[in-house]
Amino acid sequence: MNSNPGIWCVVMLKILTSLLILIATPLFAQVDLKESSFWAAEVRDGNLPPVAERIPEEPLVVNLEAKGRTFGKQGGTLRTMVSRTKDVRQMVVYGYARLVGYAPDYTLYPDILRDVEVEDDRRYTLHLRRGHRWSDGAPFTSEDFRYWWENVVNNQLITPGGPPEFMYVDGNLAKVTFPDLHTVVFEWPAPNANFLPLLAQASPPFIYRPAHYLKQFHEDFADPEALKKETRKARVKSWAALHNRRDNMYKFDNPALPTLQPWINASGRTSRQIFVRNPYYHRIDARGVQLPYIDVVEMSIVGGGLVAAKTNAGEVDLQARGLDFPDISILKKGEADGGNYRTLLWRSGVASQIAIYPNLNFADPVWREVMRDVRFRRALSMGIDRRMINRALYFGLAAEGGMAVLSSSSLYDPENLLVWSDMNLRRANRLLDEMGLTERTPAGIRKLPDGRPMEFVVETAGERQEVENALAIVTDTWRDIGIKLVMRPLDREILRNRVYAGLSMAAIWYGWDNGLPSADTSPHYLAPTNQEFFAWPKWGQFYATGGEAGEPPDIEPAKRLLELSEEWSRTFDTERRRKIWNEMLDIHATNQFGIGILSEAPQPVVINENLRNVPEKAIWAWEPGAHFGIHRVDEFYFETPFEQVSQ
Repeated sequence: MNSNPGIWCVVMLKILTSLLILIATPLFAQVDLKESSFWAAEVRDGNLPPVAERIPEEPLVVNLEAKGRTFGKQGGTLRTMVSRTKDVRQMVVYGYARLVGYAPDYTLYPDILRDVEVEDDRRYTLHLRRGHRWSDGAPFTSEDFRYWWENVVNNQLITPGGPPEFMYVDGNLAKVTFPDLHTVVFEWPAPNANFLPLLAQASPPFIYRPAHYLKQFHEDFADPEALKKETRKARVKSWAALHNRRDNMYKFDNPALPTLQPWINASGRTSRQIFVRNPYYHRIDARGVQLPYIDVVEMSIVGGGLVAAKTNAGEVDLQARGLDFPDISILKKGEADGGNYRTLLWRSGVASQIAIYPNLNFADPVWREVMRDVRFRRALSMGIDRRMINRALYFGLAAEGGMAVLSSSSLYDPENLLVWSDMNLRRANRLLDEMGLTERTPAGIRKLPDGRPMEFVVETAGERQEVENALAIVTDTWRDIGIKLVMRPLDREILRNRVYAGLSMAAIWYGWDNGLPSADTSPHYLAPTNQEFFAWPKWGQFYATGGEAGEPPDIEPAKRLLELSEEWSRTFDTERRRKIWNEMLDIHATNQFGIGILSEAPQPVVINENLRNVPEKAIWAWEPGAHFGIHRVDEFYFETPFEQVSQ
């Protein structure tokens, strides 16, 4: 068997594409396309063309019965909630229209693209669907990729830092060509195996832009006087700043910006966001019904502490964000008391439900030296009573241990989960004594080498009650090893900025987003390649900016992780990739860069009793999976959609 993942990627994508074509071929010959009642009046009045002229010549045809689902009905309004205005971007996450996307079994398939050809993981030929259109009806072609490449990322005023890091391999920039209106080629001199998975992310790099819309804000295309007028009107300093403000493919906060997502933003900045079905969406079911089934999504912005209460009151039709394990009891009670919803329990896909990150780039040199000693991090881990936290907060249903891949991953090793994670206060105290931290205050708190008491400040986003409850338990046991834990709740963005700047001593967050990797998943996120891993923000900045910001890694385990990550990207052999993964996971377990506490705690997912095609059992994961995205919300439907509209 050939172990080249590039070849297997080609074979897999070709098979999926061929199956879609086989399904699509008889569709137009035997089945009439059905017009949406939502857009029927617009079609009748001549404001929209009929559905047959709105979908691509070769749409993505979904055979729901083959997927174990049922064909749905168009209509209805789906209600959901977020806790911040900026989280309207969740519609891009849940909508999950991607150039290539993950299927529920985590294989990749062409979505927006008709087909992808991959040669040796270094040459990617993207084939677009003929007749595919943006949400405003303008053609979606290779010119939209060209505009992103030539006029956005390679324009010094719009993108001062130049093309993004993923467009480079070994310091060599990709060559991007546009053979015709429906073909785009990305090519590197060396393999770039992470390119396709990157396009399938929850927050992907949008390597295309609606050129027809954005050109009116670009100096190279717009009328100079009109552009000056728009710049003044927007109260920004330059046309480039205006362009960047209008160009928010992921933020999804510009209703005028055309999209390829299943729903389009139809509201301004209010506490109640409305999204309506995209009349030009590229997916249809095998009966000729254009997706999405649901006409309207209503996203309410409420305080984070109100999500569970409002869900319990029946004010949502689909909700998981803002709900945590402690909410299950009240949700189940509301369900039993006649609430018009069901509470499903999905598994969490993050590597740890709760993880503490000592910041190895902390600005305080004394604390930084202490935290870089692996004995200190191991002592912290052994000073945590995971059994008590699990029983008190999760009824014993979570997996206790450090940060490691989940048990359902083919790379799972129980040793990595359990090493240094059993509570052993005697051993933890001995490690701290070996470090020379033997002097204590009258209250029993150890002293730093400069005489200050060891007050270990852990900053939180203040969004999850179980995090604060867990830290309260950790506070008691760390006191027994002579460390005073100080918890500091902050706003999420303030927390992140403090971590990135090296001002945060330690932070508490989830573990790796992707707790379900395989040998052919890029291990990039295990190495210091980005600032999002809170243990080494400045090392990640150094890598991501090519040395223009941050600091180079200066401890051997971090350097080795980088070497292994680069080696993985250069080999096609799956067995060698597996060994690389195993060594990287061993390094993390040995060094306790992120101190995991628990994993695999059930995630409550609340759905309206009338909502169909939502999986009973699934994994709630940001990466890979885009939370609901991988399960295709555009295929969800209401059994009685009229009731949802009237409601």
